[in-house]
Amino acid sequence: MPITSKYSDAKVEQILAEVAAVLEKHSAGPELALMIAGNIATNVLNQDVAASQRKAIAEKFAEALVSSVEDKKH
Repeated sequence: MPITSKYSDAKVEQILAEVAAVLEKHSAGPELALMIAGNIATNVLNQDVAASQRKAIAEKFAEALVSSVEDKKH
């Protein structure tokens, strides 16, 4: 069953394009871009998620990230 998001694809793509433009403006290579993405994730978890739920959500986030980059065998 596919995962359904409460956010529209258009909204996600718009924000992603804006973030990508900022990274490009600053000539951020892959290492810096990933470091910034990690820092954003950490800040969101620490500022917007209850302490009691942070580890579980971080683990789910990590699982989703790994899943999204694994080679899919068809």
